[in-house]
Amino acid sequence: MTQGFLIAFEGVDGSGKTTQARLLKAALEQRGLEVVLTREPTSGPLGQQLRQYFQGAARYLTPKEELNLFMADRRDHVEAVIKPALESGKLVITDRYYYSTVAYQGALGLDPARILAQNEVLAPRPNLVFILALSVSQALARLAAGRPGARQVTEEAAYLEQVAAIYAGLKGPQIHQVDASGPPEETHALILKLTLEALPDS
Repeated sequence: MTQGFLIAFEGVDGSGKTTQARLLKAALEQRGLEVVLTREPTSGPLGQQLRQYFQGAARYLTPKEELNLFMADRRDHVEAVIKPALESGKLVITDRYYYSTVAYQGALGLDPARILAQNEVLAPRPNLVFILALSVSQALARLAAGRPGARQVTEEAAYLEQVAAIYAGLKGPQIHQVDASGPPEETHALILKLTLEALPDS
């Protein structure tokens, strides 16, 4: 592969993004591809601030303030990780990207189309987007089983229903809505198939 390729995993909390991103990275590396796995919020100062905020007792920032923090973290992410990797011909997999901001801050009342437009000015558009579709009740059940007692302020059923609705409405040739309700291996098999079909020189 002579040019970079960007893949984003999206979906509500508990839909399996991190698992699927790791499985895809391993499968592509087995095929000889150089893969960079990254995530948002990042591990940088702004990303850490966001993670601590969402693990807190309550949201105290306005939706616009949240949006600004996410976009500042993303700007750093693009410049430090994503662009350099793509320019050197690597395949980049990101566990969350700007579609998360569209869905999560859009569900707070901001305009999803405006958020999308703002982000596509500062961040490269992905070649592939996998939106993992899972009912909110299943997603919350998975979260509860995976980390009993721990809960983020975003993990409220009514809010996540709005998030899921925005995700479901996202369209584009690069966007694939993937049923994530089955075993992880089945979901991975479909994602790998779609990825291999889309990759140049594959």
